[in-house]
Amino acid sequence: MPKLSHENSINLLFLYLFFNTDNGNILLRRERKLSGLVERPGSTYWRVRHPLFSCNKWRGMKELSIFVDESGDFGEYDPHSPFYIISMVMHDQAVDITEDLAKLETQMQYLGLPHHCVHAGPIIRSEHEYKEYTVENKRKILKNMMTFTRKVDVKVKSIHIEKKNMDDSVEAVGKLSKLLAAFIRSNMDFFIGYDCVKIYYDNGQVEVSRILSSVFNVLLDNVEFRRVLPSEYRLFQVADLICTIKLAELKLEKHILSKSEKFFFEDVRTLKKNYLKPISQKEM
Repeated sequence: MPKLSHENSINLLFLYLFFNTDNGNILLRRERKLSGLVERPGSTYWRVRHPLFSCNKWRGMKELSIFVDESGDFGEYDPHSPFYIISMVMHDQAVDITEDLAKLETQMQYLGLPHHCVHAGPIIRSEHEYKEYTVENKRKILKNMMTFTRKVDVKVKSIHIEKKNMDDSVEAVGKLSKLLAAFIRSNMDFFIGYDCVKIYYDNGQVEVSRILSSVFNVLLDNVEFRRVLPSEYRLFQVADLICTIKLAELKLEKHILSKSEKFFFEDVRTLKKNYLKPISQKEM
């Protein structure tokens, strides 16, 4: 029999004590009590602070991926950028989306854009690489992303603040943190159904990174953070799309849609039917 390393010996001892003594039961009861959670029959949610129980250690463990993007900035209020939005796309890793991804890639190839990283805001505003695109092609790109978003098995959520009601960035961060915490608490049964929650964000804004880290780590265990490149994950591009459409919805309510937004969406009925309604059906 091969000789166990010191670390593995400690781990095996921990497992033995955990599952075969009252200490393990006491630890589980204590952690559940501290968390304010009620034990449910068959639940795999164990708040155990030990390396063996971190994400990706066990086969068959349930994993939730959350892709996060934002719209706006934490600077002074600007009528052209009145809102700050954080959008999340939540995907259960047990759900296979390979077929949906393949269909999207096929449609993008038809447009001559294989593996193209879609940026919804610049498409609508005809910015950056989309300056020379025809409006028909730009609408086809966003239509493909909307079709993918509508069909893929994910849940979405956006939180937002109106910046004119905020005195400074500190207040804005506090308000967004409270909104995110309230969302997690109101859906705690959903989140605790997963053994591992991975947050994917591109670290675009320091304030958002701090909000995500502080709120998720306080309310949930087994949370991991991954820095993501937008070009690597279609679901991150979906989060970008959700942000853009949520911004259009908020601006529509305030009657402040820009000329480029009015031109791209054509009319209010099209915006509501083809963009706002499909996303609302995905929202938690």
